[in-house]
Amino acid sequence: MTRPTLPLLPTALLLASLLSGLLFGGVAAAYTLEEFEFDSPAQQEQFRELIGKLRCLVCQNESLAGSQAELAQDLRNEVYEMMRAGQSEDAILDFLVARYGDFVLYDPPLKPSTYLLWFGPFVLIGIGAVVVIRTLLSKKTTPDQPVTEADRARIDELLNADQTADQTADRTADRD
Repeated sequence: MTRPTLPLLPTALLLASLLSGLLFGGVAAAYTLEEFEFDSPAQQEQFRELIGKLRCLVCQNESLAGSQAELAQDLRNEVYEMMRAGQSEDAILDFLVARYGDFVLYDPPLKPSTYLLWFGPFVLIGIGAVVVIRTLLSKKTTPDQPVTEADRARIDELLNADQTADQTADRTADRD
């Protein structure tokens, strides 16, 4: 019984990806490990919750807690320093909103300047639904019109002419 062998190229690609994962995975993990000293586990949890509520201004789809951008690191350090200075969560959030706008919050407040952010997706879905419905309704089929006697006569004439031509062709083919 022979052992099945893997093709060389997929094996080499698998080996290369495993090796690169081992080499560079440690670098990424080392970069994300941040050591902040807190007086209590409650303060550490408050810090984690707070940086989870804030958006990375570079990545835009990640929180400060998950982002590896340099600006995110700076903002985490700033939040940490403000917490160590005894500022409340609301004071820290107010400072960051004043500096960077409501965009820094993952859950921005509902106010006139954020209406588009909150209601824009629903408006677009509504517009899309109206367009689809109007398109479907406008494509109604036209009702069938009855065939008139003149139309029937013309159809019969064309069919008879076609049959006559076929019969003539058959006779010609039989002679050859």
